[in-house]
Amino acid sequence: MSFLHALQGVLTIMIMVSVGYFLTHKGWFTDDSKKLLPRLVNYVALPTYMTWNLMTTFSREKLLAMLPGAIVPFIAMLISFVISYVLSIILNIPVGRRGTFRSMFFVSSAIFVGLPVNLALFGDAGVPFVLLYFLANAALFWTLGAYSISTDGKLSGTPIFSLTTLKNLFSPPLTAFTIATILILAQIPLPDVLAHTFKNLGSMTTPLSMLFIGIIIYSSNLREIKFSKDMFALLIGRFIISPLAILLVASFFPIPDLMKKVFVIQSAMPAMTQTAILAKIYDADAEYAAVMTSVTTLAAMLAIPVYMVLL
Repeated sequence: MSFLHALQGVLTIMIMVSVGYFLTHKGWFTDDSKKLLPRLVNYVALPTYMTWNLMTTFSREKLLAMLPGAIVPFIAMLISFVISYVLSIILNIPVGRRGTFRSMFFVSSAIFVGLPVNLALFGDAGVPFVLLYFLANAALFWTLGAYSISTDGKLSGTPIFSLTTLKNLFSPPLTAFTIATILILAQIPLPDVLAHTFKNLGSMTTPLSMLFIGIIIYSSNLREIKFSKDMFALLIGRFIISPLAILLVASFFPIPDLMKKVFVIQSAMPAMTQTAILAKIYDADAEYAAVMTSVTTLAAMLAIPVYMVLL
């Protein structure tokens, strides 16, 4: 039954992505849609869903008991970063791409893609663990990851910790998580009218995210993508090394079975969608980042069902 449930979840994802792909082919979605959908998800759907889910799922005691689990993805991602650093040198990746490669290797699109995928596979029960992974993922991406990308561009030397880093770190989803956590710890309930509103707005998260992935896949010119050694290494890092690092660390820090499964799926998500944006900001190779992110997104559609079978 668990396998059939997982298969159903994967098919649900595939169908929604296919709808986005088909509607883009028909001209319903344009370049403006590529800007609108991520904004709706990041600024409206995700924050409201996270707030509703946390405040209706956790008591103060349950939340405090869960938070230490964030140490597992944090350590696992640091292990992946060290591996990416070594590989970037061994493979002789061009200096102007090394930092971007390292960033894509060790952090994933844990919230924009990861949350909808885990919702489809595990339901609401897995969401709190998605958010735990997101905490570690966001903290490392906007510090170590952003710094790595900056070393590829003309703005190299950007400090790991700065006011800009702090501003980027507290994105709308993380801000919502922080506020919800404070309210839970203070034992302040969410008013019913807000709970219903947040639940309804948050229900847009999965469909909008999957439609956007369909748009991205359609927009990717697959004929121009050339397979290279760093692309192969990145795919290995995203879909094999990162999940194995989670399993390795989890063997030293016993965590609930569902938490471990969610962490594994989260670690096997595509590269962060913001990578190309940061590469553009830091005057690094934004086209390289965009192509590699698209490739990992395509590969994730194949990796997700495989991991569900293995788990």
